Amino acid sequence: MAHVPQRTCVGCRARTDRSHLIRVVAGEGQPTALRLDLRGSLEGRGAHLHPALECLDVAERRRAFARALRITGPVDTSAVRRYLDDLAQATRPERVDGEGDTDDAAQRAMSTLK
Repeated sequence: MAHVPQRTCVGCRARTDRSHLIRVVAGEGQPTALRLDLRGSLEGRGAHLHPALECLDVAERRRAFARALRITGPVDTSAVRRYLDDLAQATRPERVDGEGDTDDAAQRAMSTLK
């Protein structure tokens, strides 16, 4: 049986296979800006995160990236958030006709309140 590397998500703190997490490193030119390391080949200290917005939110609230990557000051997670937003959009099922009518009605109702 082959050894499978384990890592801990900085958001939810769950320990899982490294292949189920994304690696994030501090930026070169901007040390407080996070960069995605999808291949796992970038140099430097890395932090691992589930590819879920919930885990990113928890990690931001806990200031986990700053601790894990030993960064002082505020951490810019915008690149990670964009990636996870795009990933969420790509995995959402397409809308079927007739679905979402309540959402359309709610949007129309909100626009009349303006």
